Order: sequence, then structure tokens, then C-alpha cells
Amino acid sequence: MDSITQAALGAAVGGAVMGRRLGRKAVVVGALLGTLPDLDVALDYGDAIANVTEHRGFSHSLFVLTGLGTLLALISRYALAGRASLTRWWCFFTLILITHPLLDSLTTYGTQLLWPLDTPPVAWPVVFIIDPLYSLALLGGLVAACVSRRVVHYCALGLALSCAYLLMAAGMKWSVEIRLAPALEARGLDAAPLIVQPTPFNILLWRATAIEGERYFESLVSVFDDDSAPRLEAFQRQRAPLEEVALSGALGQRLTWFSGPFLRYEVEPIDGVETLIATDLRLGFPGFHPFNFTLATRQNGEWQAVPESEQLPSQRGLSAQTLSRLLARIVGNEKALCASDFIEQSWRVYGERYACRPESVTD
Repeated sequence: MDSITQAALGAAVGGAVMGRRLGRKAVVVGALLGTLPDLDVALDYGDAIANVTEHRGFSHSLFVLTGLGTLLALISRYALAGRASLTRWWCFFTLILITHPLLDSLTTYGTQLLWPLDTPPVAWPVVFIIDPLYSLALLGGLVAACVSRRVVHYCALGLALSCAYLLMAAGMKWSVEIRLAPALEARGLDAAPLIVQPTPFNILLWRATAIEGERYFESLVSVFDDDSAPRLEAFQRQRAPLEEVALSGALGQRLTWFSGPFLRYEVEPIDGVETLIATDLRLGFPGFHPFNFTLATRQNGEWQAVPESEQLPSQRGLSAQTLSRLLARIVGNEKALCASDFIEQSWRVYGERYACRPESVTD
């Protein structure tokens, strides 16, 4: 989640646990510690893929953060004797720290909760990386806590409302998955890799992406849609043997570990050299995928893995027109707006630039 939301979450947890003993200082400490894990963005791991896949790594590990919370609790217990018990200090610091990666794991990007174990990032997306309503629930509680000085009461209320919002989002995700199941089965995709996630800034419109060999399927499902079957659109994901070329190198293997099968492979000329580029289909929105990485170049008919990957600059963003169309789709305009409509709009607005060409519908 964004830094403001993470600071608000840490502040609310801090106020709820230690508000009676520290007052508004608990809110301030919580806000500062709540953003601490995201300081890893300042680290340079050597290339673009490493920087993306190492983010939310050691600094988001439940093992590391629990250890840090324990250390801070021990220091505070003896440096501030009489303020609180060791157990309460431990709850204060540890809950502030670990709620950060736990919330991050509810977004699409993925979080390495069990680092240093070599397990893929945990991602069960029920909220977009920026969700105004979730953030407002926390911020409203914090404002009331600081103004009224009833720190514990209003911080706890903000946490309760924000948790209720997450539960509501999980329920909507579950209902969308139920609606999608027959459509996926009809296409023979019931066992295909699938990700269902909220679209930008809301939990009312959901995007489903399924992978089948050289194709991927997109569907947009609103909670306001009627009972008709969701529409699945098929797009070209790769052309053999691009995925084999990508997986032959360490960078491609690392990106696959991070993104799973949700990658699209394309060959584009960069500075006159044919370059294999991988796009993370999970991140962004149809027609607006900002995570594009170079993996290999072809010279004299031979593919060679690049020594260091680059993330290609994206000049695309969600324009006001796109957001207005997104709102129209949220309220159930399912016949007029689908994934290909947003892809075509991106093409018209941004022109023929890398990763902006319309994905070709195959059926």
C-alpha cells in the first residue's frame, strides 16, 4: 500500500495499544515505524529486475520484523521502566511492524513474508495499492483521536472500520470468483493459472486474468453487473519460443519466480537491436502495464541474455478519460466497456510506443 496508508495503519495500531500510556506520542511513533519497512526502496540491488523482486523482501519478513519488535520492546522496558509491561511493549512494536507486510500481502505486488525462506511472494489481492476509502477509515479515526484525545477509542474504531472494509472486499472477490467459474469452465480454463484483483482505487470492479499457453484471457466484472456470464477476451501472450529464451537466463527465472506465469513476452527494436521484453500482466491495468523489463537481445540470429535488465520507461498513465470510463464500467456498463476498449484507448492516447500496441484478440 502507499506510504500514507501504511503510516496511518501504524499510527492507529500504536494508538490502540499504547494510547492510554503514551497518549498521542503512541500515534506518532506508530506512524514512523509503520513506514519503516518501505525504506528498502532506497536500496539498489544492481538491476531493474533485482530492484523489483527484492522489494518487500527482508524488510517485510515476519521473522525480521518480529525480531526487531522484540528488541525495541526490551530496550523500552528498561529505558522507560514503569510505563508498561514487557508484553505490552512487545505488542506495541511488533504489531505496528508486522501489520505493514500483512496489509501489503493483500495487494497484487506480493510480499516475501517468510524471507529468508525461498518461497514466492505472498499475494492475495483484495485491495488496490491505493484505496481511498480504506485510507480514509484510518485517517478519520486518527483525526478524531488527536482532536478529542480519546486516542485508544478512536484509533480502535478506525482499525475496526478498515478491517470491515477488507472483509467486505474479500467477500466481493469471492462473489466475483463464483461468477467467473462457469465462464472459465466453458473455455476450458477452470484449471488455468488465475488472478482476480480489484481495479484502481475501488473494490467494486474486478479484473480477472487467466493464462493458457501462448494466450491470456482478461475479464472485467462489476458487482453491479447483471446475471449474464462474464465476458472473457483472449490476447496474445507470447510466441514460441520466447518463454524458453526468457527462462534460459537467470533474470528471466527470477522474474518468473516473482510474477509466476503472468508474463507477456514481446520482441521490440531498441537502439536498432531486437530485444526480448517481459511485461508483468498482474501490475497495472489492461492497456496500462508499467512493469516492462529487458531480458535478452538477438544478434546474428542468436539470443543472448542481457547482463543487467532495464525497466523501460512508461509514459502511460490512467488519464481522466480512462478514469471516467472506469467509473462507467463500475456501475455496470458491461456491454460497452471491456478490457480491449481500455487497451485501444491507451493506443489512441499514447501512440505507437513500446508496450502500447494493442494486444491482438485471438477469439
